[in-house]
Amino acid sequence: MIPALVLTAGLATRLRPLSLVRAKAALPVAGEPLVQRILRWLAGAGVREAVLNLHHLPHTLTGLVGDGTELGLRVRYSWEVPILGSAGGPRRALPLLGASRFLIVNGDVLTDADPAPVVARHEASGAMVTLLLTHNTRPDRYGGVQLDGNGVVTGFMRRGDRAPSYHFTGIQVAEAAAFASVPADTACESTRELYPALIANRPGSVRGIVADCTWHDIGTTTDFLATTTALAARGDGWLVGARCTIDPSAIVDGSSLWDNVRVEPGATLSRCVVTDGVRVPAGTSWHDATLRQADGELCEGERRVGELAVGVIA
Repeated sequence: MIPALVLTAGLATRLRPLSLVRAKAALPVAGEPLVQRILRWLAGAGVREAVLNLHHLPHTLTGLVGDGTELGLRVRYSWEVPILGSAGGPRRALPLLGASRFLIVNGDVLTDADPAPVVARHEASGAMVTLLLTHNTRPDRYGGVQLDGNGVVTGFMRRGDRAPSYHFTGIQVAEAAAFASVPADTACESTRELYPALIANRPGSVRGIVADCTWHDIGTTTDFLATTTALAARGDGWLVGARCTIDPSAIVDGSSLWDNVRVEPGATLSRCVVTDGVRVPAGTSWHDATLRQADGELCEGERRVGELAVGVIA
């Protein structure tokens, strides 16, 4: 199987305040960091070499992944200062990938899709980029991809456009040559800049394959909690992290506790996300909230309550 680039450099502003504690791909989704789930999926598909691009809170990723040995593949890192975007990032990572063709996987998506048919279709078509797509059932939330009858991508639609379209799953196969026009160390976005230019200059070079697959987007705090609780409910993970203590008199319902959390007597948590190292004070009650240690500035929507920075899960 070809190597893979996992895009994990993003600032994850929509995931704040959770992404102020860990990089998005390091968030523990049902007890297991998202990046580890993605890398295990890639290893299961036969990928043996992977590159992660890094920018925001990189130590929270490198400390989890290391060289990838424990996950069944070799991992290296492409550092970005400043952040380079979904096209500039792959351009910078090309020397580490060392291949003319590779997978690109967004670091905020979980799916059960098989990448092998996407690679095979890509190789057979002669495309420069092949996107794995599914049906866009939420055009109010997600932009869309337009395909012609031959599987050629003809354009990208903005969120809110009600015309029929497909949803890009965040998984694609690309030729290294597709990024040749991106200047080195220059920020560039793929679906907004590079791919529309390829479509205009080389019709048929960007293609799509439509698959019925499950996928989970971890884009917001609501998405994170919904995915975490859904996976745990079906037995694919857990809601309480490592080295947590919950007093027997406390009530914890539908909540995600990260590592080293202490829930004191009489405390109540309902549909909350409690991040690393938080002490939930005795007798307090929290609903639809994010709780983190108040060790810096508050982000928009947070308030300070004693030692806690408290946000809202919409």
